[in-house]
Amino acid sequence: MDKNNPISEMMQESMAKIRELADTNTIVGQPIQTPDGVTLIPISRIHMGMGGGGTIFGKKREVNPEGNMGAGVGVGVSIDPIAFLVVKDGFTRVIPVAAPPMNTIDRVVEMAPDVIDKVTGFIEKQQEKKAAAGIPPEEAC
Repeated sequence: MDKNNPISEMMQESMAKIRELADTNTIVGQPIQTPDGVTLIPISRIHMGMGGGGTIFGKKREVNPEGNMGAGVGVGVSIDPIAFLVVKDGFTRVIPVAAPPMNTIDRVVEMAPDVIDKVTGFIEKQQEKKAAAGIPPEEAC
């Protein structure tokens, strides 16, 4: 079967258009700077589906294979905003746009930036206390 028939070309063109939609800028948007120094980064969820097909039919297939063709392609795309990453003064927070997460994994992912910020702050405070007490940095660990 010839790989460069009209149906194959139509499917390849459709896939190329889908690739244009599904780049990283669609999922993680461009950062937005506010006047007070806050950076907002939109995060989206994207769902795509595609189906297509066709046939060459009729008695004149051997004479004119492109003359009697039926084909079609259908594509569905859904882009849903799900959250914003908010960066201010070196701290990052996730602010969901939709309803609260439904499962444990989503909750853990949502809490991760806040937990990291708290652990980092705790470690920095401990190092500052040890430095104030005169403990050398190599013994402070």
